Amino acid sequence: MKVGTDGVLLGAWTKAEGVRRILDVGTGTGVVALMLAQRSKAMIDAVEIDEDAVRQAQQNVAASPWSDRIHVYHTSFQEFYIQRNFLYDLIVSNPPYYHHALKSKGEFRTTARHTVKLNYNELIEYAAKLLTAEGRISVIVPHDISDAFVEYAWFNQLYPLRILKIRSTPSKPFSRTVIEFIRKKNHRPEISEFTIMQGNNRSITEEYKRLTAEYYL
Repeated sequence: MKVGTDGVLLGAWTKAEGVRRILDVGTGTGVVALMLAQRSKAMIDAVEIDEDAVRQAQQNVAASPWSDRIHVYHTSFQEFYIQRNFLYDLIVSNPPYYHHALKSKGEFRTTARHTVKLNYNELIEYAAKLLTAEGRISVIVPHDISDAFVEYAWFNQLYPLRILKIRSTPSKPFSRTVIEFIRKKNHRPEISEFTIMQGNNRSITEEYKRLTAEYYL
């Protein structure tokens, strides 16, 4: 899968300063792991089930200035969870989406786009068990399932701290939501809205430029 806006927004929005160990679940080509490495001194584990994506992620990491801090694992998150014996200060994921949509024909895109190999319940359940007491989890999900995702998290004693609702243009409905979870209950999470493109000429908005300024040439 190519570098997409979802991953860029997740990597740019997530706070990484001061964390010591990060886990990127479903790293794809490694873009989110690389973005977080750029803004932190953390050791980063990146998990990916697709062999071709793993190969690309490893190449991208090797070509980066942070190759000594990022380790890419070719495995499912379920298997990775069983093998780990330490916890993470920050867990991020741009998980499979189109939860109820028709599956695409290609196996690779089916794995990448749908909750076939890792469903949302498993993601939250295992991530909660790998998180430190003061740790955070950041995910980007389709907006229409964001409430259900928050409910999944509540069952695992994870509570929303920050929520960012994303729309492509001012006239469009929200399409994605980025959510940051912590273990402490926060009855009034910080909720904000974000627009990617201007409505008239579909140029990039100033807020998108500000958020991603450290990454785009």
